[in-house]
This record gives sequence, structure tokens and C-alpha cells, in this order.
Amino acid sequence: MNSYHYLLELALILFFTKALGIVTKKFAMPQVVGALLAGLLMGPAVFGVLHETELLNALAELGVIVLMFHAGMETDLDELKRSGKAAFVIALIGVLIPLAAGFFLADWFAPGRLLENLFLGLVLTATSVSITVETLQELGKLSTRSGNAILGAALIDDVLGIVALTMITSASGQGASVGPVLLKIAAFFVISFLFGALACRGFNWWFSRYDRDKKRFVIVALSMCLLYAYIAEDFFGVADITGAYIAGVIFAKTPRVAYLQYRFETLSYMLLSPVFFASIGLKVDFQNLNGTMLIFAILLLVVAILSKVVGCGVGAKLCGYSTQESIRIGCGMVSRGEVALIVANKGIASGLMNPDFLAPVVLVVIATTILTPIFLKLAYRGGEAHKEKLEESRLLDRIEDVKQLDIYSQNVLELHEKLRKDTDKETK
Repeated sequence: MNSYHYLLELALILFFTKALGIVTKKFAMPQVVGALLAGLLMGPAVFGVLHETELLNALAELGVIVLMFHAGMETDLDELKRSGKAAFVIALIGVLIPLAAGFFLADWFAPGRLLENLFLGLVLTATSVSITVETLQELGKLSTRSGNAILGAALIDDVLGIVALTMITSASGQGASVGPVLLKIAAFFVISFLFGALACRGFNWWFSRYDRDKKRFVIVALSMCLLYAYIAEDFFGVADITGAYIAGVIFAKTPRVAYLQYRFETLSYMLLSPVFFASIGLKVDFQNLNGTMLIFAILLLVVAILSKVVGCGVGAKLCGYSTQESIRIGCGMVSRGEVALIVANKGIASGLMNPDFLAPVVLVVIATTILTPIFLKLAYRGGEAHKEKLEESRLLDRIEDVKQLDIYSQNVLELHEKLRKDTDKETK
């Protein structure tokens, strides 16, 4: 009987993520916030109804892969190319500032542990763009200028994080040297570019020639998504979600991309995304959190938010983005998500991270994951309010121009009538 317990777990996750999603939507917040809260409430942190299992973890991983693949298909390639240089600057500053801020905070609590404290800073450099992608999709802002900058910066952030992780582990004698890692990363993107160009042409030909049974397109697309995610992670050491995103970008220029988007959105919405968001909340457990670590967790959360907003925001501003766009980009890079947890677990396994810091890191991951959609909602709503005021001001100006034109027309008519009367008098 216990072998079928996963059915109950999935049923609870699907029901409560949607129920709380509807509740949060009533309060003008993205529904993803409700899904995250559902996992937190059902997990060990509150009611303890659900716990992590291998099945839930596997479905959660599949969920974030499909989510990033869908984001890749929605990407505006032309805008992504234009924001390439800016994305690198945003990502670089957005890595350096959190790295330094995290190091100094850890050194304040545990002075003298250079590599351990530096590793905590490395945890703060991570960016989990999956939450941001879901929120931007819900807001309809994924293909905007700021949305593409966030996606590009997050990809580069992932690469910079891998390089920094390799450098720190190499310095401790726990990992591989930096040179081979850089070569593998460079090889991955070069191969992806060449393969993407060829694959895009091949899919265009295939989609146009065999258009009767569209279901086969979905199967092939999902197969490629999973295969590319596996190759990226297993052969090149790049995150599987990066591989899935690039696979989605390859399909972005195909003639049946709209149909694929619709099908994958259904797959993600019905099962995979709710499990992924709920699984984040299931990781929280407050049992080992004492007073000192709670204070540390609060300070770490403040540092985690400010370092990304300021770092990425300044980078965006230096690259010519407006103040409003820079704030949006900074907010979009706040979420740490599963990426930070993976880095933290690797640090504990290699002895490079103090195990006492794990509980604060988990709290920061949960808090930033919940706060990021709220920040984005406020950032974009502020922009919309400004836009509405600007449109209202333009409308008032147009009304005033019409009034002035009406007055001018009346004057012209009066002058014309006076000239006509004068002409009639002279004629008589």
C-alpha cells in the first residue's frame, strides 16, 4: 500500500499549489509565490505532511528543465544578441559584489577561515533564473528588453559561478584545475552555436515537409531538450538547465514554435512546475537553527538581496539601461533557488563550507525565491504606472492642443467673416 503513497503526495502538491496560487493572485502577487508557500507549509518546516523523496526530486529537476526549455523558445534572439555585451557586464558585477559581501559577512561571524568564508560568498553569487522566468511569463514580460538581459546575464552568471567554484576548490586541493574547465565550457558554447545553426535549418525543413502529424514535433523537441540537458551537465560540466535553455533557443526560430510552446506550457503547468516549486519549500527544516544562526540568516538575506540588486542594477545602468530597467534586472537576479543549494551541498561534501551555515543558506534560498516574484511585480507595476501617467500627460497635452486649435479656428473664421463684410461694403 505504501508503494502508492506518491499518488497522494502528487495530489496534495497539485491541489495546494493551485489553491494558494489563487489566494496569492487575489492579493495581486504572482501565483508562483503561492506554490512556494504550499511547499513550505506542507514540508517539515510547518506541518510535516510531505517530505523529500527521490521521485519528487526527479520530477522537480525535470520541471525546471522543461521550464527553461520553454523560456528558450520564448526568447527574442535579436534582442538577446543586442544585450550580449551588457549581459556579461551585468553578470560579472553581479558575481563580484555578492562574492565580496558574502565573504565579509562570513568573516565577521567566523574570522580567519579564508576558503570557508570565501565559499559562502560563492554561494551568494548563484542565480536561479527559473523563478524569474515563471514570473516574467506570468506578467507577459519575458521577451522585453529587461527580460532578455536577465536571461542572458543568468546564463553567463552560471558559467562564472562554475569558474569561481573550480578556482576555490582547486585552491584547497579538492577539485580540478581551472584550465580544462574553461576549455570544456568554451567547447560547449562553440558546439552549441554550430549545432544550433545546422539543427535549426534541419527542423525548418522537417516541419515544413511533414506537417500532418504535429505530435511527433513535440516528442522530438522533448527528446532533444532532455538529451541536451544531459550532455551539458555530464560531458561539459555546464548546468543542465543551461543546456535545456539553449535547446529551446534552437527551436525558437522554427515555424512550429508557437505550437510547441503551447504543448510544453500545458505539460509544465499540469504537473512539473507545481512539483518543482513545492520541492523548494520541502527542503526547509528549522530544527538546527539557533538564535545566533537566525541573526546570521537575517543578515545573510539582506546581503543576498542588496548585493544582487545593486550589483546587477549598477551593471545594467553602466550599459545604458534606464533606472527602471536596471531595478527590474537587479530584482530578476535575486533568486538563488536550487543553484545555491547545489553549490552549498558541494561545499559541505568537500569540507569547504561550515555545516552551521547550511540552515541560513536554505532560509535565504527560500526567502529570495518567494521575494523575487514580489519584487518583479512591484518593479514592473511601477513602470506601468509611470507609463500610464505619461500616456495620461500626453493625452492631456493633445486635448489642450485640440482646444488651442479650436480657438485658432474660431479666430480665423471670425477674421474671415469680418473680411467678407468689409469686402461687401467696399463693393456696394
